[in-house]
Formats: sequence, structure tokens, C-alpha cells
Amino acid sequence: MNAMTGFKAETRITLDDPQGLLARLREHMGEHGVVSGNEGCWRVMLELGIAEARLEPDGLAFTVEAEDATSLSFLQWSVAEHLQEFTAGECPAIRWFGGIAAGSPLPYFREMVVHATRQISPKMRRITLRGKDLARFAVGGHHIRLLFSPRPGVTPVWPVMGSDGRQAWPEGERPLLRVYTIRRIDVEAGLIDVDFVLHEGDEMPGAGFAASARPGDIVGMMGPGGGGLPAGDRFILAGDETAIPAISRMLEEMPENASGTVYLEIANDRERQQLVSRGNFRIHWLSRNDRQAGTTDLLENSVRGECILTGLRDGSFLWVGCEHKAASALREFAKTTLKLPRERHQITAYWRRGKEGG
Repeated sequence: MNAMTGFKAETRITLDDPQGLLARLREHMGEHGVVSGNEGCWRVMLELGIAEARLEPDGLAFTVEAEDATSLSFLQWSVAEHLQEFTAGECPAIRWFGGIAAGSPLPYFREMVVHATRQISPKMRRITLRGKDLARFAVGGHHIRLLFSPRPGVTPVWPVMGSDGRQAWPEGERPLLRVYTIRRIDVEAGLIDVDFVLHEGDEMPGAGFAASARPGDIVGMMGPGGGGLPAGDRFILAGDETAIPAISRMLEEMPENASGTVYLEIANDRERQQLVSRGNFRIHWLSRNDRQAGTTDLLENSVRGECILTGLRDGSFLWVGCEHKAASALREFAKTTLKLPRERHQITAYWRRGKEGG
């Protein structure tokens, strides 16, 4: 393997059909990185690092290598998940040598403390979290998972490294996990801003936490992963209020030569925010006039109209984050009508009407 920085782990697994599995894994990993080697030994170059798989007499050997402990643990996790998926119930025993020891704190976990709170709009609240060693959260994606107490007065257990490379949980009540966007990060000060939509409802752990958060309150954080600024200089960005933090951060990170159109669906005009970008973007606020989120086609119709109007002839990247039904419809529209290749669009369901959410 190419030498990186010494963050390395290995495992050997006994299997009934190691050669067949090695071939299937190689074909699959070609969708995620650059694969080299032969049928008995191959390696894949990924954003996180390098993974190598080798055929042995009674099984397979895997070696993963990365530039930092977080990336290494993500690679170990990925190998374990893929083996679970591709062995169809065989459930091979996985034990890693080197890397992060079983039972150790997860390299991608931090215990965070509420530092400050601020109301951004009537239905959006910013929580500033304070923690240590946050440099890794400034690269590799905008998204994090926050871990909330399952109920008032309960201190949950935090996950640790499992022997198979995945998360393991000590005895005790587990936290509730939800995905959020890092709105802003100051590594030197040890501060992260997270914007919360104050949804109504009983099964909204994130919204409940944000509504009552006070300095000194504790929350867990894992990441980073997913999200980030797409490649390109022309964009159509669209989302409801749950995607405003992600779109706001992308706009702030855009270079001066970037341009495009933004559609943001909000409950009413009081939810408008001041958005900043070095690029040249036309921003359209779509008010539901206090109708419930997920009950209108404002966003979907606006995206369709913009795409048909421009024909995306300029090579624009289409990015959408919204409710599940609208996201599904727009994915089909991008695939069937626009015939957009995968590298030119990202359409994500941030939530689903009628199901537990933030």
C-alpha cells in the first residue's frame, strides 16, 4: 500500500467463498473509488484513505490506512458494513489489529457543551456548542450527528469503538440521534454553530433540545460526513427550512465566480434570513402563508420551472433538500425529464411528513 502517516489497521476473516466475495467487493468498490490490482489482491483509493483486500487460503485479509484516526475508523466501519451486507447472513467474525482499540472513545465523537443560544427567526434557533479538538470537523463534510438525551433528566451512554470497527454501546440508555449541518465552525475557539428548526410535536428531540437549551447543557456529536460544496460554478439550490442551514453555508463558501438561483420555502415571510455569498445568486423566498410544511408544491414547481426555463444548458448543478415526497418527485424529474448525470445533481429527503423528525 502507499505509505500515508501510520494510521493503519488489519483484519483477517474466515469465509466459505472468499474468492467470490473478493470479486463482488471489487466490482462494488469501483463505484466509490479508483481500484487497482488483480483478482487475488486489489486496493481502492477513497477520499478517506486506502483499503486493500487480499485472498488467503481460508478467507480474506483487509488492510486500511488513512491520514487521521477519524478517517481510519470510518474505513474500518465501512469494511465491517460491507462484509455484513455481502456475506448474506454468514456473519463472519471481525476483529481488527492496530488502529483504534476496542472500547476506546470513537475518534469521531465529541461531548459538546451549549455555549450560547440565539433566535435567528421565529422558527429557527442557533445553538453554539463548545468542545475540544474540533479541527477534523472542519473538513470532510458539513453534516454531523447530534446525540440527545432520550428523555429529561437522563444522562445517556456514549458509543465506543467495537472490536469489529463499528460503534458499540455500553450498558445504559442510548441517546437519540439526528443529522444536522455545521452552520459555522471556529476551530481555534472550539465553537460550532448549529441551526435548529423549531418543529412542533412530541417526537422531536432536536427541536425540543434547541427550544430549552441553556449554557452548560450537554450533547454528543459525531462526524463529519456528507454534505459540502458541490463542484462547479453554476448552481440551482433549493430547499425548505430544514435545508436553509446547508444552503446558507454553501452560499458563504461559494467563490466569486459562482452564480445561480436559490429557492427557499418557508412558513411565512417572518422566516426570511440575511444570506451572504461572494458569488452572484438570485434568492427567491417561497412563503407557505403558514400552511403546514410538506403540504404544498411551491418548491417542487419552482425547481421544475427553473430547470425547464434554463434547460440546465449552462451545466448547472442541481441541489435540493426537502420533504421525502417532493424529493422523490424531483429525483425522478432529474433522471427522466432532465436526464441529468449523477455528478450534476444531488436531491436529498431531509425529512418525511408523518414520521418522527428533528
